[in-house]
Amino acid sequence: MTAHRVARLPKDIFNDDMVFIRAVRKGISGQVVRETVELLGGHQQLVAELAGTTPGNLHRIYKKHALGKTESEGILDLLRLFAYAATTFDSDDIVREWFGSEIPALSGTRPIDLMDTFQGRAVVRDVLSRIEHGEFS
Repeated sequence: MTAHRVARLPKDIFNDDMVFIRAVRKGISGQVVRETVELLGGHQQLVAELAGTTPGNLHRIYKKHALGKTESEGILDLLRLFAYAATTFDSDDIVREWFGSEIPALSGTRPIDLMDTFQGRAVVRDVLSRIEHGEFS
């Protein structure tokens, strides 16, 4: 499963800002939340935080027809970051491994530990961009 295939998200959601914004406004389904947890190889705590709940209550979120804008935007931004990383590394498995590894460019912090905030995801996105352009290996 790749980020583009999660719960039949619109095809261009991560490449077209207007498609992304419409999806945020509509609200993502609980199925997208469930598949995000699966795509990340777990990390229920992170996804629960972004969904505005606790890991123990994720099962309730999975049944929702649509989350609110704030929750939807956080999870979709996380998925967009995963898709970008998958393009950079050419492998979902490598992305999951990299997300869970201590990265020197992040002062030894694991990328996954920064993804609960928009700014944290922006910092990770910046490091991925530098990797993509050959500044890091």
